[in-house]
Amino acid sequence: MMERKGRFRHQSLQDRKSIQKLLDAVKRGIAKGELQFGDDTGEITLHPKGLMAIRVTATTEDDQSRLDLRITWANDGQDKKDNGKLKVKGG
Repeated sequence: MMERKGRFRHQSLQDRKSIQKLLDAVKRGIAKGELQFGDDTGEITLHPKGLMAIRVTATTEDDQSRLDLRITWANDGQDKKDNGKLKVKGG
């Protein structure tokens, strides 16, 4: 859902395989230096470069779990604060 100029937001239900394809596309886009997002309501193109900050939040409560990934970078190339090396284990 396009909310305002310069912002793209989308929400839908997907299975694990679809989410994996989406994350693979994000990975390729970061490597290429261009991320394109779009749906029927709008689109946006981002150009990741330089050092990027990543914030990972994982929670589980009652019958729901949540994973938030936030990747940010300065369009002018200025560096951000670093909290050390991130460790992620799958399976």
